Amino acid sequence: MQVLKFGGTSVANAENMNKVSSIVQQALARIPQGKTIVVISALGGVTDVLLQSGGLAAAGDESYKEQLQKVEQRHLEAVKALIPVTQQSSVLSWVKQRCNEIEDICNGVFLLGELSARTKDRIVSFGELLSSKIISARLNAQGVENIWADSRELIRTDSHFGSAVVDFPVTNALCSDFFAASTGRLFIMPGFVAADGKGNTTTLGRGGSDYTAAIIAGAVNAQLLEIWTDVSGMMTADPRLVPNARILPNISYQEAMELSHFGAKVIYPPTIQPVMSKNIPVWIKNTFAPEDHGTLIENDSHKNGNNIRGISSIGKIALLSLEGSGMVGIPGFSRRLFESLANDFINVILITQGSSEHSICVGIDEALADKAKLAVDKTFAYEIETGRVEPLRIEKGLAIVALVGDNMKSHPGISGKMFGAIGRNGVNVRAIAQGSSERNISAVISAADVKKAINVLHEDFFETTYKQINLFVAGTGNVGSKLLAQLKQQQQYLQQNMRLQVRIVGMANSKKMVFSDEGIDLDNWRDHLQQGEASDLGRFVETVRSKNLRNSVFVDVTANEMVAQVYDQLLAKSISVVACNKVACSSAYAYYKKLKDLAREYNAFFLFETNVGAGLPVIGTLNDLMRSGDVVTRIQAVLSGTLNFVFNNYDGSRSFAQVVKQAQDEGYTEPDPRLDLSGTDVMRKIMILARESGERLDMEDITNNSFMPASCMVGSVEDFYKEMEKQEAHFKAIYQQAADAGKKLKFVAKFENGKASVGLQHVDAQSDFYHLYGKDNVVLFYTNRYPDQPLVVKGAGAGAEVTASGVFADIIRAAH
Repeated sequence: MQVLKFGGTSVANAENMNKVSSIVQQALARIPQGKTIVVISALGGVTDVLLQSGGLAAAGDESYKEQLQKVEQRHLEAVKALIPVTQQSSVLSWVKQRCNEIEDICNGVFLLGELSARTKDRIVSFGELLSSKIISARLNAQGVENIWADSRELIRTDSHFGSAVVDFPVTNALCSDFFAASTGRLFIMPGFVAADGKGNTTTLGRGGSDYTAAIIAGAVNAQLLEIWTDVSGMMTADPRLVPNARILPNISYQEAMELSHFGAKVIYPPTIQPVMSKNIPVWIKNTFAPEDHGTLIENDSHKNGNNIRGISSIGKIALLSLEGSGMVGIPGFSRRLFESLANDFINVILITQGSSEHSICVGIDEALADKAKLAVDKTFAYEIETGRVEPLRIEKGLAIVALVGDNMKSHPGISGKMFGAIGRNGVNVRAIAQGSSERNISAVISAADVKKAINVLHEDFFETTYKQINLFVAGTGNVGSKLLAQLKQQQQYLQQNMRLQVRIVGMANSKKMVFSDEGIDLDNWRDHLQQGEASDLGRFVETVRSKNLRNSVFVDVTANEMVAQVYDQLLAKSISVVACNKVACSSAYAYYKKLKDLAREYNAFFLFETNVGAGLPVIGTLNDLMRSGDVVTRIQAVLSGTLNFVFNNYDGSRSFAQVVKQAQDEGYTEPDPRLDLSGTDVMRKIMILARESGERLDMEDITNNSFMPASCMVGSVEDFYKEMEKQEAHFKAIYQQAADAGKKLKFVAKFENGKASVGLQHVDAQSDFYHLYGKDNVVLFYTNRYPDQPLVVKGAGAGAEVTASGVFADIIRAAH
């Protein structure tokens, strides 16, 4: 004997009902000598419409008649599409009579202005009665003989209308006797409905058709229960939240119960209980892809080598917290709490209690939170009044995320991996629960973080192929465009060799901004950006925060002060920041320290390697020295690729202004070259190095021995070039003085004994700075470990390509 159940989407219309008919006939052929029982749900959406109609009638709203008319019309159309004209009359008449009954009941509700739970059950029961009768008639019309059996005559319950409790001894006897006495091979039954001892219609709870099928299967000791739905089995996570979720081919009864309890909608939670004790396999199959394997639920599932079987969640949770010093060491508090909730029919979903006994938290349906507060505060009124217990505290807007798997038992580290993964992505855990079976680890988090948390966990526990990194890039100029080109070039390499899928999901420049959760096509990013909305920094940052994507990194490839001022908002949301922009790290020390502290506090990265030396590993090297316990005693450096290029190329044959213009045209200078020529940019860099070595330093603490005439530093950039031409004699004199002494000009930064300075120097051939060509930078680190011969970092210190590569490297560091 076998039992098949078809859900609402499987019988939503005539086309789908034909698929059901075909599947049923194939099932009959599997056991030609056995019996097949088919349980049918209401047409998709009909139960909701019936409930809505009853509610409208009770509220005195006559529009309930229009809703009932739609229900009737839908079923009549199904009959006309499925049953030959010569056989339609009796079926149409039966459907019409049932629809008249629904209308009569709703008319009574309308006149009374009252909808009892008993009447509501009566109204919604018609959905399954109608759909199952139509399926039965369709099969008969195709020459497939069957018996329509009324579930209300076979399943006996108590009178708890809306979610009745099954009387299994009576039900098992009724079912066993009925099917044993019948000579039929195929039986069609309505799901969801039952009856109490007085014959009143009851229902088994939303999703109860699954439960009906399981009750029947258990009662007749079926060889197999098939649940036919619109997905190809249970999945590792909700595919609406996790695009990479995959089907679980096998799963145990216990795992299925855990996953279904924690939000997996494929199967109704109580379904497993009646079949588990009889060891009846349950097969989840897809009506619309019957050839798919689906999910087989049985006592001992095949192990897949993964400790975790699935990830699930429950939304709309409220956390109730009962706290007070008067609870410590006093027995009975927990009992009274749960008793007060049970008396008001409030189901507890999760429980956690501190070992101090000072507090106890429970998770319940958010819709019942206010009702729960009234009940609990009333129960503990005396303790609250005397100050021994605080009034019940309620937190709403929460959800539960759960890891489920039989193989979790006795495997240490799973909890740590779970909480580490979501913690790194800024998901705060409000409460934790783990059963003694070690089959489930549950965490209460903000509902807004559910999608991110589930994706992070799925990535860590199931996706060995790659880790997804979501980039938001501000700045698409010279360096920004080079960075995007490098990311495009390396996308395949990163995915194949580093298991990183790097996507640009947001992009902005000074004029436009654009977002795409699927990732912006880097072949056409300029077109996408041009078609975006007007750029607004505040809205861009808020969108980055509100999207709440896992592994998010904000990349600032601008020199904009306003952009640097939003880093704190991003870091506080656990969004890593990679900054080419030097403004933040060279701003007031308090802001610099705040950013570093936020990064530590919220498990985010704040990386700015390109602030000093473009793509050179200057800051990374300094950080490695400090982390390994070394102490920096002195730093000497040529930190401006621009100034090094200028003084390497200026010999008086061309004007100083022309050489500076060449440097700007070749992309070595800041957007405003005066930042380089004035020494301000070098001051920023030596200050950043001093700060990273542990010194508290601000710009006003740095001595700047500028070589630029003050008249060059006022007005526009155009005025700057004109004035430099006028001051050519000044620059030629500086050059000539060094040349006459056989020395070169280098703009050198120094840091020693807490003091920093920058300025132009004459260097001879013995200096580490003498043989420094083109746009090269060099940094000399003198430390306790390198007291005489410094640790030297040398190489190209300017240029869009090398700067972009440095930003790229920081992105990869943040990804790991």
